[in-house]
Amino acid sequence: MSSVAAYLPSPERFPLKRVAAVAGLVAFGLFWGVFVAYQGLSAALLCVALVVTVFTVRDFRVGVLVMIFIMPVSSSYIFPRSMFGITGLNPLNLLLIGTFASYILAAMPDGSIRRFIPLWILPVYVLPIILAGLNGMGNVDLIPAFFFMSESIDFKNWVGYLRDDVMKPLIVVMYALLVGAAYSRSRAPERFLTAAIVSMWIMALLAILFFLNSGLKFGQLASEYARAFFSPLGMHANDLGRLYATAFGIVLFAWDTTKKPLLKTMLFFTIGIVCAALFLTFSRAAIISLVIIGAIYLMSRRNLKTMLAAFVGIPIALMLMPGAIWYRLGMGVEEGATGMSAGRVSDIWEPLLPQLVDKPFFGHGLQSVLWAPAMRMGEMFEVTHPHSAYLGALIDFGIIGALLLIAFWFTVWKGLRRLSKDPELAPHQRGFFEGAAASLIAFMAAGFVGSSLTPVPEQAFLWLAIGMMFGVQAKRLLDKDRARRMGRAT
Repeated sequence: MSSVAAYLPSPERFPLKRVAAVAGLVAFGLFWGVFVAYQGLSAALLCVALVVTVFTVRDFRVGVLVMIFIMPVSSSYIFPRSMFGITGLNPLNLLLIGTFASYILAAMPDGSIRRFIPLWILPVYVLPIILAGLNGMGNVDLIPAFFFMSESIDFKNWVGYLRDDVMKPLIVVMYALLVGAAYSRSRAPERFLTAAIVSMWIMALLAILFFLNSGLKFGQLASEYARAFFSPLGMHANDLGRLYATAFGIVLFAWDTTKKPLLKTMLFFTIGIVCAALFLTFSRAAIISLVIIGAIYLMSRRNLKTMLAAFVGIPIALMLMPGAIWYRLGMGVEEGATGMSAGRVSDIWEPLLPQLVDKPFFGHGLQSVLWAPAMRMGEMFEVTHPHSAYLGALIDFGIIGALLLIAFWFTVWKGLRRLSKDPELAPHQRGFFEGAAASLIAFMAAGFVGSSLTPVPEQAFLWLAIGMMFGVQAKRLLDKDRARRMGRAT
C-alpha cells in the first residue's frame, strides 16, 4: 500500500483549486458538447468566439489579430450571418464587442482612449453615412417585392435597413479603429503584416478551391453567363477581383521594400496565389486595377534593373496569357459603350439620371437605387446597387455628401503616401503603406464601374491599411502625451 500511495498525488502536489479547475473544464466541455449536438454550427462558433474572448480580455490585441484573419471572409456564405436565428448575431460582431470592451478597460486608466478615433473622420465620413441612412429608412416600403422574394436583400423593414446599410458599414470603420488602437500599442508591428498575409491566403484559396471543386474548365469562367459563378461564396466575381487587386498592390510593394529573406519569400508566393485567384474571377475591372498598380510600381522604381525586367517580362507575360482572358477583355467591344459596360450605360446609368436632378444636394438615402422610379416601373435592370461608386454616392448622398466621401478617401491616400516615405518606419512597413496607396488609386479608378465609396467587403485590406495608418498616428500622439506628462512631473 505504501508503494502505491507513493505514486498518488498528495494534497500538497495536487491542490484543491487545481482539482476544481480541471473539473470545471471537464464539465464545461461536456455541457458545450451537448449544446453543439443540439444547436450545430452556431453553438460551435459561439464556443470558439468565447474562447477567443477569454484571451482578448487579457489583451485586446488578440481579438484584433483574429478579426484581421476573418474580416475578409466574413462576407462569404461560409461565414454565418446569424446565430440562433438572430440576424447580426455572429462571431465577428461578438468578437468586435468583446475586443472593444477589453480595449476600454485597458485604455481608460492611462487616458489613451482619447486617441482612439481621429475626430476628422466623424463629420467627413461617419456622419454622412448615418444621415443618409436616416434619409432613406422611410422608403423601404417602396422597394419592389422582387428583391424580398429573391432574398437579394436581407432586410424587410426600416430596422433591418438601418442594421444592414448603416450599422454594418460602420462596423468596418470600428474594425479599422481597433486595428489602429492595437497597432499603437504593439511592440512588433510586423505581426499585422503576417496576419494580413494569412488573411490573403485564406481568401485566395477560397476561390481557387471552389473552382477546382466545381469541375469546370478555366476558359468556361470567361463566359458572360459565368459572372455569378462565385455568388455561392457570397461575393460577386467583380467584388472578389477588386479585393484581390488591393491585396496584390499591398504585397507587391511590401515585397519590393523588405530586406528580410523569409518575409520576402512569403510575400513572393502571396503575390502568386493572389494573382491566380484574381484571374479566376475574369473581372475586367480587377485586371485593369492590376495594370494600374503595375504602372504605378514601374513609375516609382525607375531604375535600370526594374525597367529591363519590365521590358523583357511584360511581352513574355502578354504572349503567355491564356486566350480566355483576352476573350474576356475584348467582350462587347463591337457593341460600343453599352457592350463594354455589360449593359450598365443603357440599362442602369441612363434610367437613374433623373435621380441626380431630384434632390441633388442631399440625395435619396443609402441604397436608393432599390426604390428609384425607374426600378419601380421596370425600366432598368433589377440590381441592388448602381454599378458605379460615384453615381451611387451622388444619388444616395447628393453632391454635398459625395464630396465629403471623396474628401475622406483623398485624405486617406495622402496619409498613406506620407507614411510610405516616413524614415521612422521599417522598410516593409513603408512598402505596405505605399502599396495601399497604389491600391487605393486603382480602386478609385475601378469605382467608375462598380463598388462603393462606403465600406464594402472588397475594401477589407484597404481598411486594414487605414487602421494601421491610424495606429501610427495614434502611437506618436501617445508618445507626445507621455513625454508631456513626464516633463510636467519633473
